[in-house]
Order: sequence, then structure tokens, then C-alpha cells
Amino acid sequence: MDNILKLLENDSRLTSAQIAAMLSLSEEDVASAIAEYEKNGTIVAYKTLIDWDKTDREIVSAVIELKVTPQRDRGFDKIAEKLLNYPEITSICLMSGSYDIQLIIEGKTLREVAQFVAMKLAPMECITATSTSFVLKKYKDKGVIYAFPEEDERGNCPV
Repeated sequence: MDNILKLLENDSRLTSAQIAAMLSLSEEDVASAIAEYEKNGTIVAYKTLIDWDKTDREIVSAVIELKVTPQRDRGFDKIAEKLLNYPEITSICLMSGSYDIQLIIEGKTLREVAQFVAMKLAPMECITATSTSFVLKKYKDKGVIYAFPEEDERGNCPV
């Protein structure tokens, strides 16, 4: 039944009938599996991926890496729980490597993102260091390749 999840991850608009036909299963079995995945939390949400550069909406995204001091008895979970309350944060991940937590945040301007880091994140006692990188352009997101303009061969480096 993992094939059902793979299909839905690639296109959440697929109907049970379409998935059943693709996998040679009954529509009832597919619908039942999806209902169970939703009930047990395997399917967390259905989302639409939007290329905001093709709209009038002005948005700035940044990747923020945090070095933190884990909280007694709750480790990193207590910190993540507190960060969940900020609507500017669209993603929170516990990481291995030189930083502990990675955030993706969105704001209207570079200044708004910088203010969020300076006024909301940096003052938290458990955060010992931050590193902010601004997203300049998305080429691929969640496995989806964004459209590219016509190629200009001048100055391209071979891959």
C-alpha cells in the first residue's frame, strides 16, 4: 500500500478510482487505505505547491540554522514546540551536523525576516547561534521542477 502514498505524494488530486486503476486494486481497498492513513496520521495534510514568483505576492524566504542548548528532560522537542507558535516559520527540522535545528521562514521583506531573527529568535535563551540564508530562486521544491525560461547557451558551464 506504500504505492498509494507515493502516488498521492506526487499528486494529491488523484481520486481513489484513478489510484485503483493505476495499481490494479479495488477502489474500495484504496479508499479504505487512504482513510486509515488519514486516521493514523500517516497522511498529515494535502497541500498545493505554488510558484509564488508567477503571482503578485511579494514574499521572501530564508533558511535559518539554529545552534541550541537542549532542554532538560525534553531535549530539542521543547524548543521545537515553542517555535511552532510562530506563523512566520513554515518548516522546523532537527538536523545533524554543525547546527541543531533548521527553520524555513517567510516574510514580506528582507527587513521583516531580519527583524524576526533579531527580535524573536536571537533573544531566546536556548538559542546560542543563528545563521540566515535567503532563498534567491527555487529550481526544485518537494520533487517538483519549476519552469525554466528559454535557454541561452552563452556562458553556460557544462555539467
